[in-house]
Amino acid sequence: MKRSSSFNGFYFFIALLMSCMAVRAQLSADFYSTTCPNLLKIVRKEVQNAIKTETRMAASLLRLHFHDCFVNGCDGSVLLDGSDGEKFAFPNLNSARGFEVMDSIKSSVESACPGVVSCADILAIAARDAILLSGGNSWKVLLGRRDGLVANRTGANIALPAPTEKIPSITAKFAAQGLNLTDVVVLSGGHSIGFARCVTFSDRLFNFSSTGAPDSTMETTMVSDLQGRCPITGDGNNTAPFDRNSTDLFDNHYFQNLLNGKGLLSSDQILFSSDVAQTTTKDLVELYSNNLPLFLADFANSMIKMGNISPLTGSAGEIRKNCRVVNS
Repeated sequence: MKRSSSFNGFYFFIALLMSCMAVRAQLSADFYSTTCPNLLKIVRKEVQNAIKTETRMAASLLRLHFHDCFVNGCDGSVLLDGSDGEKFAFPNLNSARGFEVMDSIKSSVESACPGVVSCADILAIAARDAILLSGGNSWKVLLGRRDGLVANRTGANIALPAPTEKIPSITAKFAAQGLNLTDVVVLSGGHSIGFARCVTFSDRLFNFSSTGAPDSTMETTMVSDLQGRCPITGDGNNTAPFDRNSTDLFDNHYFQNLLNGKGLLSSDQILFSSDVAQTTTKDLVELYSNNLPLFLADFANSMIKMGNISPLTGSAGEIRKNCRVVNS
């Protein structure tokens, strides 16, 4: 008897669910409880020192983890040097930061537990600690990832959302990683902290069309300030904070800013101001702008989901001795 499409679809869903459960079974919060019992303390101390030296580093570590997981899965490939390194892809070139901090954390972990903890796991823990130390919620980081053997520069150019992309394209890239529309809005809230280079938003300040007008969705005082910070004759490497009110505090001001036309990137502001947002993301932006505890809780949940993107486990990959190069 021929099976119906709905019947086949049901079993596909079950298979997908079992696959996700298998990943969770392989990753666990206590993966290093016996092999490296002080791991979390070591990483926390190093991240704390890094943020004390430069508060911006919290956002940099978060971004590294995001850019790692969206390319080849959460395998530490963003940390690899080499001509095909993801760090040299357009979304990361001259903007991805924190590699020296990761070197320092890895060195401390190797001193305590040589050859045991992957760079991918260290990065996942560091991103969690960066958020916690900036005022966000904590969460149990599932561990047991192994490090990838290759980087994917081309994949980074394709898979990572750009600051000028529209909602349909962004949501499609998230969906390709198993993340939904809520994850798009929640993880965009990571822009509660950190800075962006002028080149990523200068098109909103100096419209090069015949009108010569800036982006009408950006608040006028903010436009004027940013035009001074990012002159049209500049090289685009000056930076501006995502949240002008609480630059280093992880809170829901990001969403409140969108309601007031103060989103820095086009990809931020469109979550509230675009036509597509009216039926997709606007309600979520408004919800989180009024409910900090909900945003912090949902952000933690979305980070756990993101951290589960295609991890290498078991005998796949390796445990790198140096996060920048594969083992010889």
